[in-house]
Amino acid sequence: MRNSAIRHGLAHALALSALASIVAGCMQPSAPPRPPSGGQRLMLDYDAFVANVEPVLARRGCDAGGDCHGGGIRGTLELSPSTAKNARFDFDQVVMQVYPTARDSSPVLLRPLALVAGGTPHPAKPFASADDSDFVAIRSWIRAGVLQ
Repeated sequence: MRNSAIRHGLAHALALSALASIVAGCMQPSAPPRPPSGGQRLMLDYDAFVANVEPVLARRGCDAGGDCHGGGIRGTLELSPSTAKNARFDFDQVVMQVYPTARDSSPVLLRPLALVAGGTPHPAKPFASADDSDFVAIRSWIRAGVLQ
């Protein structure tokens, strides 16, 4: 009987000790994990965006005043409306649609590209092929980016 009581007391003490360690561990801050890419960022040229990409977005109707990428909940890319262009805002939004290490697979390239040309699902398909000059302009801007 006495051994049983000792084992029970020991098990109880171990359980309390483990619980105290868990609670203490939850209360202590920890550093966030390093990004999978090792912390590198893709630096894309703002001036080249304004000169070569922003006109494509406007010409192809991507900033269609709330109907497409003008805001709301339709998608993940929001662009300023044609009546109130904000190139810096548009640049920041488009940059988030670029994969730094798989640039040719970036959503900003593949969503508007026709499915038969390797695109991904998207309601509008302004680029019939990867040879379209406007598609090439966006892809060239992305490829010119530098990892830092």
